[in-house]
Amino acid sequence: MGLALYTAESTARGGRQGHVKSSDGNLEVDLATPKGLGGKDVKGATNPEQLFSAGYAACFDSALQLSAKKAKKKTTSAVTAKVSIEKRLKGFGLSVELYVEIEGVTQAEAEELVEQAHEVCPYSRAIEGNVKVKKTVKAL
Repeated sequence: MGLALYTAESTARGGRQGHVKSSDGNLEVDLATPKGLGGKDVKGATNPEQLFSAGYAACFDSALQLSAKKAKKKTTSAVTAKVSIEKRLKGFGLSVELYVEIEGVTQAEAEELVEQAHEVCPYSRAIEGNVKVKKTVKAL
C-alpha cells in the first residue's frame, strides 16, 4: 500500500435501511432500499449506489481536469456516473456508465483525455477488472 494522503471514514448502521455518518460529521444520511431492489422511495434518503456514483463522478471529473492541465488544454467538463447493481450468477455486482461532456477540445482530444483520466482516477483503478465501465464521450 502507498502513503495515504487522505482517509475518509464513515460508519453505517442498519444496512440499506439504516443510517451512515462520516467521522467528521460532514456527511450524515439515512439509507433506504430503492424501489428497483424491492424497497420504497423515502424522501431524503439515499443508497450506496447513489453515494458511489456521486463520488465516482466527482473523482473522475477531477482526474479529467488534471489530464487536461497536463495536456495544456483549457476545458470545462461534466461527468455523470450511472452505477447499477446487477444480479450475477454468484450474488450481485456493479456496472458503471460514465457520460462525459468536455468543452474546448475536439472529439478525438476529448476521448484521449477521458482515457488518460481513466488511468489515473482512483475510483477507476479501484474497480479495474471487477466492474465493467462504459464511457460515452461528447466534445462540445
